[in-house]
Amino acid sequence: MSVVHQLSSGWLLDHLSFVNNINYQLHQHHEPCCSKNERTSSAHLDPLQKDSLMSLGASATFSAFDSTTKPDNDARGNCKIVIQRYVFRSELFNVTKPYITPTVHKECRQRNEKEDPMDGVKEENCISIGKKRKRCVVFNQGELDAMEYHTKIRGLILDGSSELIQEGLKSGFLHPLSEKWDKCSEPITLPLDTCNLSELCAMAKHLPSLNEMELQVLQLMDEDMSVTEQDLFSRVVENNSSITKMITLMGQNYLVPPKSSFLLSDISCMHPLLNCRKTYDVIVIDPPWQNKSVKRSNRYSYLSPLQIKQIPIPKLAAPNCLVITWVTNRQKHLRFVKEELYPSWSVEIVAEWHWVKITNSGEFVFPLDSPHKKPYEGLILGRVQEKTAVPLRNEDVKVLPIPDHKLIVSVPCTLHSHKPPLAEVLKDYVKPDGEYLELFARNLQPGWTSWGNEVLKFQHMDYFVALQSRS
Repeated sequence: MSVVHQLSSGWLLDHLSFVNNINYQLHQHHEPCCSKNERTSSAHLDPLQKDSLMSLGASATFSAFDSTTKPDNDARGNCKIVIQRYVFRSELFNVTKPYITPTVHKECRQRNEKEDPMDGVKEENCISIGKKRKRCVVFNQGELDAMEYHTKIRGLILDGSSELIQEGLKSGFLHPLSEKWDKCSEPITLPLDTCNLSELCAMAKHLPSLNEMELQVLQLMDEDMSVTEQDLFSRVVENNSSITKMITLMGQNYLVPPKSSFLLSDISCMHPLLNCRKTYDVIVIDPPWQNKSVKRSNRYSYLSPLQIKQIPIPKLAAPNCLVITWVTNRQKHLRFVKEELYPSWSVEIVAEWHWVKITNSGEFVFPLDSPHKKPYEGLILGRVQEKTAVPLRNEDVKVLPIPDHKLIVSVPCTLHSHKPPLAEVLKDYVKPDGEYLELFARNLQPGWTSWGNEVLKFQHMDYFVALQSRS
């Protein structure tokens, strides 16, 4: 369960627990006649894939086994199936201290500027050649809008998250930061992004095009997981089994959880998803919004509002589909979703929620009143409106109305844009057998279809560790 506590204000989530409860288990065939260090996967790997597998190092090899073996009664004879379990790297959720401490934030504000939101003017103190001078800078309209919005929701964020944090401290899920822990904390070394998926998607456009009639869903079968790069870039891939599968792409290995499916492509190549002629009851969207930091860092490509409006939500949405869009704190984006994007998709807004990011000890990752970075992000929830009343797929299923102003409080992953899971917090508001779709996804989930040009990013083997065998 990812929900640690649920109160009237919202939910306290354990993101790491959700990932590890997926139960990443690989079934590998082991022949007793082979040496101890020789293992073969249940996939039929070609020589190039075998070389790439061995080149990934200890974190991706099968040297440690979760001592569960069982005979394989097929034509392999005396082969045994060894079950290897993987878990997500827990250090990627070690957020022990705020990114900017409130003390430093307060000192900087007192030293550098005095703000008057009512007048829309801030007074800065600048030191030049031993002499202090003052200058007035007028806030732009975007800054004024952001300040007004923050004033409206500040009490909601502070009071609601405080209640959930107190529950987390009482239960021991959150814990006060000890001096010993503070001194011993070390910088986290993140895995290298050795396979740039978005660039591969761009290159894939130049591959020979396949007949659209042949672009059927690619099933990852129990005994054959050999797939080509062209298959991955042009077809929806499904793992309908109850075990995890591993696929190799450009020499890199990725884990595909059970009961999950994905399409690896950019926005210009969504037709395989549409060709499935499948509609979804929940669609979660995390658009690559344009902002200054993205422009400076060139960390990922962003989409214009016009491009985002062209996403074919009407073709993907089932009747009464719940559409959820992650929005940054930039008011321009918030207005765009509410006033342009949702109306263009015939989506009626029903609620606005917020994700509040905290440390392992329950502090905001950024000061709540920081003028630059806020410790929260928004989610806009809406329902697809039909021109004529269309009954739900199962009329006997009753779903609760979606409440407004809920909070999702969690310790964020240190990986950029690894959003918390929404499956458990949404379960009361969608029917149990609903179809789920995530757009611009960077990871996979059981029971979900995921699409994006980095959809396998956080499934890379380097983000997981193999459990040591039990004696």
